[in-house]
Amino acid sequence: MTLEEKINNTGSTSPGVPRLGLPAYQWWQEALHGVASSPGVNFSSSGNYSYATSFPQPITMGAAFDDALIEAVATVVSTEGRAFNNANRSGLDFWTPNINPYKDPRWGRGQETPGEDPFHLKSYVNSLIHGLQGGQDPVIKKVIATCKHFAAYDLESWEGNYRYQFNAIVPTQDLVEYYLQPFQQCARDSNVGAAMCSYNAVNGVPSCANDYLLQTVLREHWGWTNDNQWITSDCDAIQNIFMPHEYTQSREQTVADALNAGTDVNCGEYYQQHLPAAIAQGLVNETTLDQALVRQYSSLVKLGYFNGPSAMYRDLSWTDVATPASLQLAYTAAVEGITLLKNDKQALPLNIADISSIAILGDWGNSTVQLQGNYYGLAPYLHSPLFAAQQLRNSTGNVTVNYGSGPTQGNPTTDNWDVPLTAAMESDVVVYLGGIDISVESEGMDRYSINWQGFQIDLINQVCALGKPCILVSMGDQLDQTPFINNPNISAILWAGYPGMSGGDAIINILIGKEAPAGRLPVTQYPADYVNQVAMTNMTLRPGENNPGRTYIWYNGSAVYPFGYGLHYTNFTTAFDSTENTTASYAISSLVQDCSAAHLDLCPFKKFPITVNNIGQKMSDFVTLAFITGEYGPTPYPNKQLVAYERLHNVTAGASQVVNLPLTLGSLARVDEQGNTVLYPGDYALLIDEPTQSVLNFTLTGSKFILDAWPQPPATNGTMNRKSKSIDYESWF
Repeated sequence: MTLEEKINNTGSTSPGVPRLGLPAYQWWQEALHGVASSPGVNFSSSGNYSYATSFPQPITMGAAFDDALIEAVATVVSTEGRAFNNANRSGLDFWTPNINPYKDPRWGRGQETPGEDPFHLKSYVNSLIHGLQGGQDPVIKKVIATCKHFAAYDLESWEGNYRYQFNAIVPTQDLVEYYLQPFQQCARDSNVGAAMCSYNAVNGVPSCANDYLLQTVLREHWGWTNDNQWITSDCDAIQNIFMPHEYTQSREQTVADALNAGTDVNCGEYYQQHLPAAIAQGLVNETTLDQALVRQYSSLVKLGYFNGPSAMYRDLSWTDVATPASLQLAYTAAVEGITLLKNDKQALPLNIADISSIAILGDWGNSTVQLQGNYYGLAPYLHSPLFAAQQLRNSTGNVTVNYGSGPTQGNPTTDNWDVPLTAAMESDVVVYLGGIDISVESEGMDRYSINWQGFQIDLINQVCALGKPCILVSMGDQLDQTPFINNPNISAILWAGYPGMSGGDAIINILIGKEAPAGRLPVTQYPADYVNQVAMTNMTLRPGENNPGRTYIWYNGSAVYPFGYGLHYTNFTTAFDSTENTTASYAISSLVQDCSAAHLDLCPFKKFPITVNNIGQKMSDFVTLAFITGEYGPTPYPNKQLVAYERLHNVTAGASQVVNLPLTLGSLARVDEQGNTVLYPGDYALLIDEPTQSVLNFTLTGSKFILDAWPQPPATNGTMNRKSKSIDYESWF
């Protein structure tokens, strides 16, 4: 390639080199929860390739706590992505998943993530990457996954702070133990093909120009150095380094800093526009440019992109898109994520034989595209709750469905309240489906309130005061359910999030008992006043002045519903094995010495068998959650931390199943102020379930041991930017 040809192919829309037979390629495809509309994905207007399977949003699938489900979903997505590519309707790299931890309930993109817990995110993303890429290190990758947004990105627009210029001030301890954990899983442990650097700066340096994050941490410390692994910027994040971050003195220095730091692909055209002058000025050399291009095109080689029509996966076609099995999986994913929060007097499941009419109310009642959230593609169908209810039958025939939307996000007036009120009065059972949607929370739009809107509270209280069973289905992201928890007129509360194309079917079938809910909240549900207690710009995790603590791990207040909460239509008990030593002691030196894992934090500690008993009357899934707690390591001590989970399926009434939960040395470790992962002596407790049902105590003895020595940031990493006075951020903490 000539220098001009090389520079022309540094953007997300690469023209190729026709004289060399190198085809044009679009690097930007999306597939957050199914092949999605994006620059590289071309849905036809009808017929073949006019749709793809649309799964629930990650926040809903995260509530399933089912890693096997996530791998199955990702396998379908990669199969359909390959089929689209074979029809020249898509590229083979997808800019998914969004794996930033969801620590602040106001964040508009929290719906794109599996939740707030770093261990949960690591387990989820490992399964997702394997499903997308076709395994840990296949000879031919199926598609390329892209972990985003690296790093400490969880703000869109809040009180004059915008993601394009936000400088996230993060203590090293918090950065390592929380914000970077999912990316460590992606790069070091799951062999992801690509990563995306974020809009924001981290401790004064824009992410896409952050040599410490991209080179020292990502590539060197985590060993993410294969020739086919590359970094793309978020779209126009390179330009943002210059303005509005004002980090560099010139546009030429901007592109040089980004390329030198390791950002290989520019989503946008800033590289193409300004690299010629940057190279001419000696700010970046052609060898660095060559390295970026080698990484990009080596990834296409790894995909078998140039191998011709007989290559692996080239036989996939339209017949492999939206198959009956895939559509069933989308339904199953919705069912597994729906979470039961309240069920007074076993109001649910409804006995359909006793129901002749049902009211479907609220602005989510007839939702279709709303069910998908954001980053969605065209679906083969979108079954609303109203549609699903209209399919109900009892012994005398159809169940009468009375529908009334009432006020909506865009029209909160009382003009049409008589419609839902009349529908409720004419029905045996009232189901209100409300909450928020992407008109309230989305990319570029954070929330200021996590309370239910006043007009919804008012209408819900009215329709539920008619003396009939009244079910509230909370849609979209989490809201403070306090107004309804102690209201005796509201019989039950379900949270369904964004359940995807089959969401209506899943909701109605859970209400009537055809399916049993077993989801668990993947985030803490905070009281509404939480938003007044801590600024979104405050990135610290531990409680302190003007911060009650972030996530269930550090929050020192009373949650409305805690992380991991979820009811069932039956009752479960859990128990450790009766032979388990309740006063066991383990020498740290022996634990470390006996390990042969590539990384000490991955060394196995022990598997704990847990017996789960269904002591109720209905068959149900059960998610076994294991948390660790104890007073060891640096203060303050976390409340508890998730270290293992597994979803058991179809535990029949009166029966039991045993699950073996594996813990590693990393499960027991803490991160010190320098970012080192350390195994500490002390007394530990393993807690099962939320709320806790079973406890097992054990002790680690000996001297503390560093499992992972963290590379320290350079001294210059504390400056706001190159164009302003140096600021010492350590004094902020």
